[in-house]
Amino acid sequence: MEPAPVVTFYTRKKCHLCEIAKDMIMELQAEFPFTLQEVDIDSDDQLTELYGIMIPVVLIDGEEVQYGRIDKVVIRKRLQKKISN
Repeated sequence: MEPAPVVTFYTRKKCHLCEIAKDMIMELQAEFPFTLQEVDIDSDDQLTELYGIMIPVVLIDGEEVQYGRIDKVVIRKRLQKKISN
């Protein structure tokens, strides 16, 4: 059996889009088995430089899936595909 996918969620404090995206991710976690890694980009200068204007950013198993306005349907489809493979 394949290990559960890892969803990496790049975020920062006081980010309205991040809060909305996190709620969506938590809802999806009730549907799919995955490990959630939440990373505050302000804790790392390289991450701030890389994702500063893009956050929130969602990766599944290291692959960037979406950034900015996160669409729950897109994330759901990618998780379904990942889990069914």
